[in-house]
Amino acid sequence: MYHIFQISGEAFRSLGLKMKILITVIFSGLLIWSLVLVSFSKNFNDQLIDATIYDSKRSETPRDKLIGGLLTEDFDERSCVSRYHQSLLYRNPSPYKPSEYLVSKLRSYEKLHKRCGPGTDAYKEATKSLGHDNNENYANKTVGECRYVVWVAGFGLGNRILTLASAFLYALLTGRVVLVDQTKDISDLFCEPFPDTSWLLPHDFPLTTQQIDGYNRGYSRCYGTMVINHAINATSIPPHLFLDIIHDSRDEDKMFFCPKDQTLIDKVPWLIVKANVYFVPSLWFNPTFRDELTKLFPQKEAVFHHLARYLFHPTNKVWGMVTRYYNAHLARADERLGLQIRVFSHQNVYFQHVMDQVVSCAQREKLLPELSTQEDAKVNTSTSQRLKAVLVTSLFPEYSDNLKNMFWERPSSTGEIIEVYQPSGERFQQTDKKLHDQKALAEMYLLSYTDKIVTSARSTFGYVAHSLGALKPWLLYQPNDQTAPDPPCTRSTSMDPCHLTPPSHGCDDDWGTNSGKVLPFVKHCEDRDNDGLKLFDEL
Repeated sequence: MYHIFQISGEAFRSLGLKMKILITVIFSGLLIWSLVLVSFSKNFNDQLIDATIYDSKRSETPRDKLIGGLLTEDFDERSCVSRYHQSLLYRNPSPYKPSEYLVSKLRSYEKLHKRCGPGTDAYKEATKSLGHDNNENYANKTVGECRYVVWVAGFGLGNRILTLASAFLYALLTGRVVLVDQTKDISDLFCEPFPDTSWLLPHDFPLTTQQIDGYNRGYSRCYGTMVINHAINATSIPPHLFLDIIHDSRDEDKMFFCPKDQTLIDKVPWLIVKANVYFVPSLWFNPTFRDELTKLFPQKEAVFHHLARYLFHPTNKVWGMVTRYYNAHLARADERLGLQIRVFSHQNVYFQHVMDQVVSCAQREKLLPELSTQEDAKVNTSTSQRLKAVLVTSLFPEYSDNLKNMFWERPSSTGEIIEVYQPSGERFQQTDKKLHDQKALAEMYLLSYTDKIVTSARSTFGYVAHSLGALKPWLLYQPNDQTAPDPPCTRSTSMDPCHLTPPSHGCDDDWGTNSGKVLPFVKHCEDRDNDGLKLFDEL
């Protein structure tokens, strides 16, 4: 028995040695594989940086990757390549410079967010008010430094971008911290905008996703409903409020913009915002905000332009889509024209009258040349012909196909070569499908890198694209009765988006339908038939 045990022990020791060798080999293999993955990630990001080319045809003015101080240097460049490389694709540096006051305000906000953001003691303390005692009254309490605006994702991607920018500006004006609902695909679209912290609402937030998604104007803590029920006043302040800033909000909900109401709302620690309109123009009618807004944005039509370039940095996945498509199809062109075609109709089909309207607008405004009338025009073999790239974004590929055929079958009257491109044509809007939203975001950025742009009336997709690019668009009028409008479009004198359904009631008679008389830089939108409000720089 002793000899058997001895042999078994030797075998065991031999097996142990082999196991050590095997573990060493496996560990070494894993280490090598992890190094390969790190190297691959680094190479991928390096390729993204290299792909963001400096176009030799463009201005030789040195690029400012911090955009006049709008951005901070406190980020790893490779973790989010677009952050410091977006401006490299602009034809010229933006003519709109952020004010020193805005830059200072953003740096202060970043410090506030770092103190109050998710995971901090201050955040944990603040969420206690949303716990078991949800009926706590904050009328006579000191709210403290950390108060919050929670933005709830809803509606299409254009709406989300515009409303998130609006919510952030409101937070900036009121000393609040903005937190972003991450139940949709926000983290698949954009990098974190604030250094050393996160803007994503934690999954363990006391008000659950199901609760927040279910909030509507029938909710007892909806501000408009509380106004109707006389349930909020200086002596009765709830721990949180739901703000319904939707296109068909009630007048009571829109009282949110009034100074007296803001005095009450300011005492509420948590605001839950669900919106689908760009409500920035209406903030200017509050005298409390107006002076601050004027210092932040001396160039008033540049509000969204600056906010978007600060907040929104496409993830490396999306940025790869942008740079690959740009370099493959747009980089070598002498001029780039963007055509954004969105049709608001229950019939989800291609419309010939819309095609006619787009062509009529582009040719009347000399954005596209007429076709040659000479059937026997000689073939131009010159290698120095001017090349114009036309980028079409639409759910329907027929618009770009027809335009492409026009300039294939007959030469242009100017001799220009017209090349037409459309990245996708998926026929149906598929909001909340990750890849669909990533493609949509990439197309917004591609449109923003064109030299001139035509966009559809009331389209938030178009608003984002032209405002990002500091482009004053030609706006296509909305067709009626399936006929092309005449004239087909108009040139906007402002690049800022439109607040499509602003308040029409008065706050101490300081605003309303005659808003243009009160504030000359807030006027009706060109694409809304004397409706909607938009920021213009005073002439």
